Amino acid sequence: MEGSDEDEPAGTSSQSDQHMTTTSRHHFGNARDSGDAFSITIIESMKEDYGLFVWPCSVVLAEYVWQQRSRFLGASVVELGAGTSLPGLVAAKLGSDVTLTDNAVRLEVLDNMRRVCDLNELKCEVLGLTWGMWDAAVFNLKPKIILGADVLYDTNAFDDLFATVTFLLQNTLGSVFITTYHNRSGHHLIEFLMVKWGLKCVKLLDGFSFMPSDKASGLSGSIQLAEIVLNCEPVK
Repeated sequence: MEGSDEDEPAGTSSQSDQHMTTTSRHHFGNARDSGDAFSITIIESMKEDYGLFVWPCSVVLAEYVWQQRSRFLGASVVELGAGTSLPGLVAAKLGSDVTLTDNAVRLEVLDNMRRVCDLNELKCEVLGLTWGMWDAAVFNLKPKIILGADVLYDTNAFDDLFATVTFLLQNTLGSVFITTYHNRSGHHLIEFLMVKWGLKCVKLLDGFSFMPSDKASGLSGSIQLAEIVLNCEPVK
């Protein structure tokens, strides 16, 4: 799931009906300079507490996916806590085989995922997946890349999240978890949990270091991007 009450939704939205449903369009690449530029349209709902907004961490992760697009061509991708699913949809647009997931009890969020896929004419699997729960659907997922935008916002859920991430990383040799999070999440706690679950961070970036200036100007907060893998080094 994306975001928290402390953040502000990212992107420019236009109200489309009286029920506080809005759409926002997010552009990737420059159509004047690149033939592979495209945009993704997201349906957002002002009625939801946080699951149906496009939050800054999602914008940053989606931009990173675009800039790393050669890695995503033909890759199997799972987005955890996808919410409005912007990073996963960008991956799908780039040619990934994408499964979008969010908490199995959040039926409105899962339904919105399907609507957004249809709106963008993208074929993604939509799956209810609750962190720390082991059902048949989880065992069938074998992602090369796991995405998670602002999934590290509730410390009470960190263990369940890392348990799920570790299980998915173990399902596919050489897989990676790419996540964006606000510094308020507490990086020391994240580091501790990575050690606990046998993971290690192989890349840590300031989220604004690779953002185009026009996108960065519309975002706030201190956002980090981390690439996390299984730690295969023997314990000393």
